[in-house]
Amino acid sequence: MLPLGQHHCIYKWFLIIINTLKMKKLIFLFLLLPLNSYAETSTCFGTTSDGRLENGVQLPEKGKNFVTYSSVAHLAGRTYVHSLVKNIIINAYAALEYEQPNKVFKYAETGFKEGGPFKPHKTHRNGLSVDFMTPVLNTNNKSVHLPTHVLNRFGYNIKFNSKDKYQDLTIDYEAMAAHIMLLHKSARASGVDLWRVIFDPQLQARLLKTKYAPYLINNIQFSKRRSWVRHDEHYHVDFSIPCK
Repeated sequence: MLPLGQHHCIYKWFLIIINTLKMKKLIFLFLLLPLNSYAETSTCFGTTSDGRLENGVQLPEKGKNFVTYSSVAHLAGRTYVHSLVKNIIINAYAALEYEQPNKVFKYAETGFKEGGPFKPHKTHRNGLSVDFMTPVLNTNNKSVHLPTHVLNRFGYNIKFNSKDKYQDLTIDYEAMAAHIMLLHKSARASGVDLWRVIFDPQLQARLLKTKYAPYLINNIQFSKRRSWVRHDEHYHVDFSIPCK
């Protein structure tokens, strides 16, 4: 039989082990919980053309298969969105790693942290509007980023010709169609939807010749009329999320 002192020592070590195991279990359970549970939640007000945003969150500057259109614009705070929109976009890019593993993507203007007027855009005011630069292929049929810099107004001055070309780059309709499809699927998985996609009506016909055409036709509302800007070098996506 062990002396009383040894019993007390063993008991103390037993409590330490139990408490350590409890702590590890708590840490494990914490890691299992979705990160969104601890992220700040945004609230949108009004409409995309007359609204504002509370607790806007910024899109990451880059990921495995995507980048922002401008590090300067990113620092200037022009890439904020509603928190749910951010989750949808990031999840769609993650899905594209498997759907289109050799393709790269670039997002453009989104809005300010608190929403409101966002010149020169008429919308982008409540965190639910996002521009995506058109995916392109080079002469070797490799996916590359559309060049965006000060001299071409961060890509917004680019114009594709009647053969879908800009310099030595060609529009990658397959990559664009896959992206739009996965944005919609990601939105639906989050309990919301896409409101509309604005893309040049003349180019939509080629977008709807891809293998993703049946899904796009049945699920996506595309703009029918040409906007005040052509929307060939980028496609504008409005998300349908309840606002106050």
